[in-house]
Order: sequence, then C-alpha cells, then structure tokens
Amino acid sequence: MIAERGTRDKLEKYFDLNRPLKITLQTDGAATYDFCCFGVDKDAQLSDDRYMIFYNQLASPAGEIIGKEIPAGMEFTVKLNDLPTTIQKLVFTCSIDGAGVMSEIVRHKILIGDEISAEFGGGDFEQEKAVTSLEIYRKNGWRFNVVARGFNGGLDALLAFYGGEQIDAPPPPPQKVSLEKKIQDGAPKLISLVKPLKVQLEKRNLLDVTARVALVMDISGSMTNSYEDGTVQEIVNKILPLAVQFDDDGELDFWYFGDRCERRPTVNMRNYEQAVPRNWQNLMSNLGYGTAELVVMREVVAEYETGTLPAYVVFITDGGFFDRSRIKDFLIEASYLPIFWQFVGVRGSGYGLLEELDNMGGRYVDNANFFALDDFRTVPNEELYSRLLNEFPAWLKLAKDNGVLDGSAKNSRPNPPPEKSFGDRFRGLFGL
Repeated sequence: MIAERGTRDKLEKYFDLNRPLKITLQTDGAATYDFCCFGVDKDAQLSDDRYMIFYNQLASPAGEIIGKEIPAGMEFTVKLNDLPTTIQKLVFTCSIDGAGVMSEIVRHKILIGDEISAEFGGGDFEQEKAVTSLEIYRKNGWRFNVVARGFNGGLDALLAFYGGEQIDAPPPPPQKVSLEKKIQDGAPKLISLVKPLKVQLEKRNLLDVTARVALVMDISGSMTNSYEDGTVQEIVNKILPLAVQFDDDGELDFWYFGDRCERRPTVNMRNYEQAVPRNWQNLMSNLGYGTAELVVMREVVAEYETGTLPAYVVFITDGGFFDRSRIKDFLIEASYLPIFWQFVGVRGSGYGLLEELDNMGGRYVDNANFFALDDFRTVPNEELYSRLLNEFPAWLKLAKDNGVLDGSAKNSRPNPPPEKSFGDRFRGLFGL
C-alpha cells in the first residue's frame, strides 16, 4: 500500500499485532539527520523518558521498542501489545542535526512493515528543522497516521514539545554515536565515505566490533608518483573512517617504511590532512628508498601482540615481499596473535608471497588477505570497502573460537619463547 500524507487506518487490517512490527525512517540529503520515537501518554507528553528511543538510547525498559541505525535512517522494532497502557501513542520523527532545512532533502521515506510505505521530497516541506513522520496510537486497537508535517526546531525542540527534559549527562560511549555523526562533526569532507562503508559493515555484521586499526604505508622510491599525485593522502582519507568506526578512540595508528620504518603520530579527524607531510621527499630519503617489510611488521607485532583487542592492519605497498622464507615464517608465527593483516597492492607488480596468501599453509588461523588496485583513487568506495573487509569477519570468528583473542593460542605455538615477546624473538631470529 502506498500511503499519502494524512492516511489513517487500523494496523490490524495489515499486520498480526501479536508479532513485532518494524517501522523504518530514512532520509537522503546533505545534512546529518536524527531519528527518534517518542512514547507519549494520553496528554501527548513524554512522562517516562525511557520511552524516547534515539541514537543514544536504543531500547525501552523491557525491549518493547528497539532502535537500530541503518544507512540513512533508523529501524524501530515495536511490540505494540507489550507496551504499558500509559503509552498511548508512538510518534516517529526525523530532525536535522546542524545546518540545513527539510526543504533541502532529496527524499524522506516511511515504511510500516513490508506492507505500507510513504515517500516525500523536499518540496513537501519548508524551512523546518524536523518532521513528524508517523504516529501509531490507541483507538479501539492500534491505528496509524502518516503525518509527514514539518516541525520548527530540531531534536531539542521536539523533546521540549513532548515534555521531556534536557539532561546534562556524561557523553555517551563512542560506540553509541553513529559513524555519520562522528564524521560530520569531525571530518565533514569525508562524509561521502560513510554510506558505502556502513553498507559493507552491515553486510558483515561488523557495526559493533571494537578493534585497533593501523595503516602501514610504503614510502620507498617507487612510490614517488603516488605521493606526488595525492594517492597516498587519498588512502589515508579512506582508511580513517574504518578507525573512527572500529577504534575506541577513533584514531588510526600509522607507520611509514622504506629501508627503515618510523611510527608517526596517530591520525585522527583533526590532523588527517597532514598525515602526508609536505616534505615527504625528505622522509623518503631518511627512511631509504628500498623496502624492508619485516622491520615494520616487527614493530606492528610489538605494539599489538599483548593487546586485549583485535588489531586490523592495512599494509600498503607497490611490490616486493620476495623474501619468501622469512616472511612466511613471520606470518605463521603471527597467526597465533590478535592481528589481522590486510595487504593492499597499489600501482605495483611482483608482490611475491602476498599473491599466494590464500593458499599458504602452516598458519594457526588464516590471518592475512591481499588484493591489488591499479588506481586507489578511482575504485568505487563501496567496492573498496567490500574488498578491505572481505576476510576480516572470518578471521574474527576463527580468532575468537581458537583462543587468539584471549591470548591462550600463544601456548599452542610449536616452540613458544618462555620469556621473550614475539617481537623480541624476531629481533634475534632475523637480526633486526
């Protein structure tokens, strides 16, 4: 059924109300949008603020209403017959966080289950900052009303209208703030990356994963063109949202390597545009024009081998990795550690052992993946994130099931060093 503004009807005509009902709101546009469900009493007041469901409170006390962030919107799962009788109406709203007005949106879509939908564009609204999208209310059973009317003011004004109080509380845990909101507030130039990334995160059930994230960047002489034309900066730009999503502090650990390696200050939404220094030629010269992969890999392992979180390492290179024996031994040893290596070849060839990772035996769990790109800048973002995240979920499951994440897998190594760390062992083994 296609509903129009003002459509009212009984829900029981379309749905079995003894089963959970899904309500979906989505808005496409240039602004950042907040979605909310207000559970109000007979006086249309939010007399119990536990029944305000939004990005910072995703469930009511007994789970009668559960919110879930989805691309460009929020999905609410409602058990209408479980709601207390004090809740007489559910009001679903969309509001703008920051600049913008509702007349500038591309589309606002309302779905009730799979049976009823309504869609509106910017021309259906004026200069309002919010929309009252839908009401579900008690009247001889449960009914719905497609309101789709603008509301002056944003989320705070809606809260005041329904009688809620603004509470000064500690900021919510980072994982409860949407990726859109973080990027919009901290690095708005990167906002176009959020939707394609979230699509891939949702497909792979990675939205709730917490992990350390690292970027290891080749700065050997053969990478000169990629530094000159901005490719390396583009790589930083596109990897940073992964760190914002996965990492507790939203920061990206960062290394450059040539013949030697250098750990740089962590990259975040404030400094990411300076991650590639203006004098990168001097850094290239200082680190040497060749590649010594094991030097930087050893430093990465020393950083994460005893950590309590999984580490997701994106390793960028344009070639090399010909020292098959030592690199293979290294990856076998590292397979007992909470580190996943995502190798990416950029504008190169002859990647050596990396091209054989899928068939490389001897590892405790498969801890690495590789793919190559001709041009990092032009690959569609959704395809890029799909490839970056393709094998990470499988490794997470294997790592969890086999004691890699809790550290117990280290005891399964054939000849585990009794006192020395893995990093120290490789310093001695390879003379590094």
